[in-house]
Amino acid sequence: MKNNFFNYPIANIYSKPSLSSEVSSQILYGEKLKILSKKNNWFKIKTHYDNYIGYIKKYEMLKSFKPSKKIFKLKSRIYKKKNNKFLPTNKFLYFGSGISIKDKIRNYIEFNKNQWIKKNDTKKINHKEKDFIKIFKLFLNSKYLWGGKTCRGVDCSALIQIFFYYNRVFFPRDSKDQIKFCKKKIYKKFSKGDIIFWKGHVGICISQSQFIHAYGPKKKVIIMPTNFTIKLIKKTANLKILKVSKLKNF
Repeated sequence: MKNNFFNYPIANIYSKPSLSSEVSSQILYGEKLKILSKKNNWFKIKTHYDNYIGYIKKYEMLKSFKPSKKIFKLKSRIYKKKNNKFLPTNKFLYFGSGISIKDKIRNYIEFNKNQWIKKNDTKKINHKEKDFIKIFKLFLNSKYLWGGKTCRGVDCSALIQIFFYYNRVFFPRDSKDQIKFCKKKIYKKFSKGDIIFWKGHVGICISQSQFIHAYGPKKKVIIMPTNFTIKLIKKTANLKILKVSKLKNF
């Protein structure tokens, strides 16, 4: 079916067309997708960025969309304009979401009908952030959430993917696919930018001795000593390192 673009700040992607099924990922505002099939109030979709397949509740989609900006803040509050005043809502756009500009007034950008965000929360769509540590540290203390990919909750593989997604460079969603995609690094010691994979878990070195990951047992994104983390995962989950790869800078 034809391409569509997601028209809401965020939605869960489920493994089956049921709210009781597992949340396998999420989709953000402006993401391009194909609707593979429709059944009752569910769409089976395939995302354009990472070819992820799953089910979302039925939403009204944008049929055409050309983003010129993207969110460069953990979350950007959405405002409504009334009587020339901008009133805050309890809704947000999330880091990496692309937007098109409908109108501009003062320091506000209208991205959808009477939905505005602050211009300072955005960068140009072609902006490349080479400082991966800057991006990962934005998510520090965000809660761990299986399938999550925003500051409301994020899992280990989404934390790694978000750097690539922001830069609009392909990178798989799940750690089992990421480990296949990444080239193995021959290493004697760890260094900044090393991605470390275990079965079902992944994180990245932000220095020779410090490691950041969305860690389920701690229920949040956390920085830990690298060697301590390796020993802890071996002790508590009986998991050994499967691969070490190197993050490419863009």
